[in-house]
Amino acid sequence: MGRTPTPVTTRESLTFRSDVTVELVKSAASDADVLFAARVSTAGEQSLDELKKDPERSKGLINYLMRDRHGSPFEHNSMTFFISAPIFVFREFMRHRVGWSYNEESGRYRELEPVFYVPDASRKLVQEGRPGKYVFVEGTPGQHAAVSETLRESYEQAYTAYQKLLAEGVAREVARAALPVGLYSSMYATCNARSLMHFLGLRTQHELAKVPSFPQREIEMVGEKMEAEWAKLMPLTYAAFNANGRVAP
Repeated sequence: MGRTPTPVTTRESLTFRSDVTVELVKSAASDADVLFAARVSTAGEQSLDELKKDPERSKGLINYLMRDRHGSPFEHNSMTFFISAPIFVFREFMRHRVGWSYNEESGRYRELEPVFYVPDASRKLVQEGRPGKYVFVEGTPGQHAAVSETLRESYEQAYTAYQKLLAEGVAREVARAALPVGLYSSMYATCNARSLMHFLGLRTQHELAKVPSFPQREIEMVGEKMEAEWAKLMPLTYAAFNANGRVAP
């Protein structure tokens, strides 16, 4: 019986990206959701009337809830995003557990596509300062060239190894161990406004934030795209979030 030929992976057969994508695929979220949930405490069943009213007339209540950190009224809504990003982004993402649900594509059940992350020239490469007090600064042209070439070479070797194991009949769940965290994956992530605000407070930098945050740029890119979608769904809640220092209630 002949030996299984070793697959040949060429750089041209790989896809290299420097972006992330976020698509809002489903939502049930509006500022009125905050109001009916808040007013049940004093109005009981009459709080359902808030669903028929213009939330603009009650934006002061939304701001009060945000300012005084009455958080539960911000949980009665839902947003589902489809996200494509490198695996290392998802490993940070899934530290957020309260108010989040995830389903990610599986390397056990499908052959993973050769799509890999290579940062573009806008990505700051050099960390300066001690832990807890550091900044990232621009890399030199030589450093950017080294990152790009080294990652591409590493990805080519890793995907060749993955293909070789699959060709030998090794199970996908074992063969995937050859692949790096720079591989792109995709997932659905479902949250409510309160859990999203907590995520944004930690994973984005913003001039209005009371509490400083130092996110990795790649997860911040995801956060910025999610934030833009949420802002359109719940503009009054979003405005109150920014007006009160971007601290989740």
